[in-house]
Amino acid sequence: MRDNFGVTLVDDLLWRGLIQDSTDPDELRKKLDGGSLTFYVGFDPTAASLHVGHLMQVLTARRLQLAGHRPLLLVGGATGQIGDPRESSERSLNPPEVVQGWVERIRTQLSPFVTYTGDNAATLVNNLDWTGPTSVIDFLRDVGKHFPVNKMLARDVVRNRLESGISFTEFSYQLLQSNDFYQLHVQHGCELQFGGSDQWGNITAGVDFVRRRGAGPVHAFVTPLVLKADGTKFGKTEGGAVWLDPAMTSPYSFYQFWINSDDRDVDQYLRFFSFKSREELEELAKATAERPQARLAQRALAEELTTLVHSAEDARQAVAASQALFGRGSLDELSAETLRSALSETGLLEVRGELPAVGALLKEAGLVASANEARRTISEGGAYLNNERITDGEAVIPRSALLHGRFLVLRRGKRTFAGVDLVP
Repeated sequence: MRDNFGVTLVDDLLWRGLIQDSTDPDELRKKLDGGSLTFYVGFDPTAASLHVGHLMQVLTARRLQLAGHRPLLLVGGATGQIGDPRESSERSLNPPEVVQGWVERIRTQLSPFVTYTGDNAATLVNNLDWTGPTSVIDFLRDVGKHFPVNKMLARDVVRNRLESGISFTEFSYQLLQSNDFYQLHVQHGCELQFGGSDQWGNITAGVDFVRRRGAGPVHAFVTPLVLKADGTKFGKTEGGAVWLDPAMTSPYSFYQFWINSDDRDVDQYLRFFSFKSREELEELAKATAERPQARLAQRALAEELTTLVHSAEDARQAVAASQALFGRGSLDELSAETLRSALSETGLLEVRGELPAVGALLKEAGLVASANEARRTISEGGAYLNNERITDGEAVIPRSALLHGRFLVLRRGKRTFAGVDLVP
């Protein structure tokens, strides 16, 4: 399949760096660049939301569907109760009812990224549907019989855990995931699985299991793990993971995560996550190199992904907040939710009762260290309230100045600001 520029899907995936390994590169090209096929990618519900680390798989699924292939998005109601072995230690098992709640949340969260109509309509599936009714005896006979223990012990994560200990529960995870591929092949004609490179052992075990059951052939590829240039883990901030759920990470904070991308990382992020064409991305990279201070690549990335994950209005609000907080736009245009999220990024001072004089408020908000420094900053013209220069430190702030009836934005100089929340 070729796009309007004559580029095949596989060529585009390779240029973007989205195929790290595959079971058979030539066959994979024939399948993906030929007619439509059914593929699957899985997500285990280990939390109430997906995070930005999952976007690699979510958006790759979207690319494949846009190219004409049919997605099966699997949320692991069964595997989520077990957990893939970790390098460090045994996982804590979450109660089934908690996992089931997370399954429903994540299924809803995945829905906007694919379409559910047309010849290649997406389908949401749950591996608890076929794993739950299976007895232990049937599972051991029909699945376990096909897995040589010596091969399972050779997995890096298993081998590294042998000394400290690994339970049979985590050890058996590979069998569950492999059976998923077989069941989806039989029930839906699934021919391809992809996932992150840390899943290569599980995925290839599934390919082999389908073959051992006399089905197939089936295929697989894995995407690379996303690493940051400074060595820290992608998707993590000082506040923790960057979630896709707006109740867990606000759209403004989500936007800020991308806008703050390191110059060394942003070109790679654009290839991985943006749906702009190769030509558009190359032009953007050139423009960014010519004007690095403008952070054009970061802005393009942040706006595109905030729109895709949240909405165009959320992206517009995030852009408006980024400008307004530094005096380059109107604070009145910001919603209460966006304003609170933006101010919370730097610390939001809660005030109960009457507001103190503006000079004292500068000190309480942490923008100055003392009353003398507040007076000096104000006299030098470097203090602002709601983007208006403060001229009198003893002035009482009228309630009419409160944004949405409760917020104030204090700023010292061009870039240091703090928020105030008048709590009822």
